[in-house]
Amino acid sequence: MSKSISRRTFLQTSGVTLGASALHSAAAIENTLNPSLVLNDVTGVTQQLAHYLVKSRWENVPKDARKEAVRSVFNWVGCSLGGAHHVTTDRAMSALAEFTGKPEATVLGRVERLDIQHAALMNGITSHVLDYDDTHLETIIHPAGPVASAILSLGERNKISGKDFMHAFILGVEAECRIGKAVYPSHYERGYHITGTAGVFGAAAASGKLLGLSEQQMVWAIGIASTQSAGLKEMFGTMCKPFHPGRAAQNGLTSAFLASKNFTSTERGIEAPQGFAFTMSDEQDFSQITNDLGNSFEVTRNTYKPFACGIVTHPAIDGCIQLRNNNDLKSSDIASVTLRVNSLVLKLTGKTKPRTGLEAKFSIYHACSVAIIYGSAGPKEYTDKTANDLEVVSLRDRVTAKADESVSEEEAFVSITLRDGTVLKKHIEHAIGSLERPMTNEALEKKFRDQAENVLPPVLLNQVIEKCWDIETTNDINSITRVAVPR
Repeated sequence: MSKSISRRTFLQTSGVTLGASALHSAAAIENTLNPSLVLNDVTGVTQQLAHYLVKSRWENVPKDARKEAVRSVFNWVGCSLGGAHHVTTDRAMSALAEFTGKPEATVLGRVERLDIQHAALMNGITSHVLDYDDTHLETIIHPAGPVASAILSLGERNKISGKDFMHAFILGVEAECRIGKAVYPSHYERGYHITGTAGVFGAAAASGKLLGLSEQQMVWAIGIASTQSAGLKEMFGTMCKPFHPGRAAQNGLTSAFLASKNFTSTERGIEAPQGFAFTMSDEQDFSQITNDLGNSFEVTRNTYKPFACGIVTHPAIDGCIQLRNNNDLKSSDIASVTLRVNSLVLKLTGKTKPRTGLEAKFSIYHACSVAIIYGSAGPKEYTDKTANDLEVVSLRDRVTAKADESVSEEEAFVSITLRDGTVLKKHIEHAIGSLERPMTNEALEKKFRDQAENVLPPVLLNQVIEKCWDIETTNDINSITRVAVPR
């Protein structure tokens, strides 16, 4: 990890308030042809980011970033459809339906239309409730949920093009992941759910881009987002976890709207001594936000889940499935399963006796049990029924996991001892779905179809898939939402 800036050093170097002088400095480079050329003063981190977001142009976004952004949005739509009728979604809709305003926006996979802020909330919930969405592995942020949920609802009302949607999406992902990198891992280790806390910045940045905020307004939008940053890891395994990206989307959208009407905030929401970074993390590296801004894109580092559960369990699941398939294993054959994993696996997914499908998503023991019994770990393996299935519970009780700091977060050692004394071993360096072993477009489409086939009729399902792959060419983002609801 890059060297952190101590609080004392920061306080000594941040005596000048970022106000007119910083804005004047930014104005001096306002007309530069390269939007990545920004100020190099740590006291102006928020200003630097805002300057880039406002000045960024679609033609400056490279093809690899555009390509991965399409895959990210495609995956997000599939996950949103998959979670559209989860009990979590139904309860949230029931609780908030009477408070919604003008029906201007779609909840993907549902017939109800809501005001754009509640639609952003609901799409954020649905896209994350299955824990099947994208992951920026360097920070464990799930980038698409907060950003796409905010700008889809905004785009429906304002009828934006697919190109403008994708540009805003890429910038939102850039903002949330760079800010996340500046405080990770300390921020995460404190107990914050970084998808919620960093996601609000992404939603604000993307929404602000679509609203055409000025540089000053974008600074305020980031500041307003910073004071709404929230999400606790204590909520993992409950309905509050998917609530985090939903609220981040809603709050980020709110931030942009407030700023568009010159609602003010601090101009150092990220880097002030009592701002986001210093208040919510023991370590800060602001260079992660500003270095190579406009030339390197975080969306190109996005990954997609083949398994519907916490990302840290994926190497062990991968190993168990491979051993199962290569040896035709049955749960009755197995005396014990031993895992050697990074300590983060047990911190995040150490639930030994999950009672619900949501809790099971944070149980390495359940994950390996279903991987061996079913040869998969998709949404069907994370229902309340499966969490309490006698065969699953029996095998789960025979799984042990040991933390080993010599094992990276991306690997796992799996050892299965059979009742006849045979020992089978598998070492997974990088799980399927990682940057080293990425999911193909064909695999993403199969995942999309598996989630959406019970939500949309075949004709609409085929249409929404086609339109999502071709999103850059559409003149109106509504062309996608119109076919992403049941009829």
